[in-house]
Amino acid sequence: MQGAAKVRFQSITLASLCLLLTSLVPAAATETCREDRVELRGPWGAARFRVEVADDATERAQGLMFREQMSSGAGMLFIYERPQIANFWMRNTLIPLDMIFMDPTGKVTAIQRMAKPKDETPLSGGANVLYVLEINGGLAERMGIDIGSQMRHPAVAPDLAVWSCDPAVAE
Repeated sequence: MQGAAKVRFQSITLASLCLLLTSLVPAAATETCREDRVELRGPWGAARFRVEVADDATERAQGLMFREQMSSGAGMLFIYERPQIANFWMRNTLIPLDMIFMDPTGKVTAIQRMAKPKDETPLSGGANVLYVLEINGGLAERMGIDIGSQMRHPAVAPDLAVWSCDPAVAE
């Protein structure tokens, strides 16, 4: 290739590559938001958990009862129909858990750390709770997850979310 033809070829190649990469960005952003994943972020960094979703009364009542173990990257996300006062207990739960309570925006408002297996003492997450993430006990402290951390999950309404799944929503 000579001079002008070479420059034109390089320009077309570069433009095509840019177009391809731009078309992949929304797919990549959407890929991170899946029903079976919860992402948390804060000044401490970020974490991703594979979750089972408990979004009806029967699933929420069962929760993680009778589980003998759970992998460190796993958890259960409880989703309520409307914000409420949330109280949990550990009846028939065999492993220690951290309970991370979040408001309708996905912001962490309370954490119950290292809940004791089989303990029936009510553990409060306070009022205005719409989501609760249960993970292995001690993990929230080890990672630095704290009040004010933010959750990303498709259940959080894009217009309310502090960290939206929708790439078109400004943060």
